[in-house]
Amino acid sequence: MEKKPVVIRIFNFYLEGFRSMTLGKTLWTIILIKLFIMFFILKIFFFPSYLGKFKSTSDKQEYVSNELIERAINP
Repeated sequence: MEKKPVVIRIFNFYLEGFRSMTLGKTLWTIILIKLFIMFFILKIFFFPSYLGKFKSTSDKQEYVSNELIERAINP
């Protein structure tokens, strides 16, 4: 009997565990929905893209360096 690699054995262990879950599948679904809301939906409203208005990389670099210097001078 040939022994399977560790990675495959670990994958099979978790796969069989998730297959036999009943309540766990519902909980994982809720967790994934909450993560989606946190990282994709809230990002749109609370974290605007300040660098999206600049075309070139040098303009972006200049904006970031000016912001860092300005915030260091005026905390």
